[in-house]
Amino acid sequence: MFELMESLSIPMVMRDTKALLAFADKDAFASNGPAGSVGYCMSGRYAIGSAVEYKDRIRVAASFYGSSLVTDELDSPHLAANRTDARLYFGCSEVDHWLPPEMRSRLQQAVSASKGRAEVEVYAGVDHGFAFPQRSVYDKLAAERHWERLFSLLKAELAGPTIQAASR
Repeated sequence: MFELMESLSIPMVMRDTKALLAFADKDAFASNGPAGSVGYCMSGRYAIGSAVEYKDRIRVAASFYGSSLVTDELDSPHLAANRTDARLYFGCSEVDHWLPPEMRSRLQQAVSASKGRAEVEVYAGVDHGFAFPQRSVYDKLAAERHWERLFSLLKAELAGPTIQAASR
């Protein structure tokens, strides 16, 4: 798994994202309007990256206990808020070896200093992977909070007159 994780890059995944969006555009049951992107763990950085790469389409992106959110690369997710108008949400575990406190602090500082619509929320007392019941670190209250936040973000950014029923 780690070898695969290290072999991927934001540009690689953005090429796949382009193909997914094109596929959705041809699906009669999918809207070709604004979209959202959600990622967990290693895919959190790609969800955020999609809001930068496809800023004309991705209106909201959420990363839950994302890894590699703060890097020295120009496309680092912690810098994304200044590169998109999309709403960005970083839901972070308080206990997370993939996003230790010093890295989370850099993420929070970058988001606070940005002119974008981004926020960092720390889920207190929970471990990386808290949202899924199959995991030993599952936390029911935090998981429910995460679903509430996710659906609230999607509804706020994607619902309304710009969304059309799939009736093509």
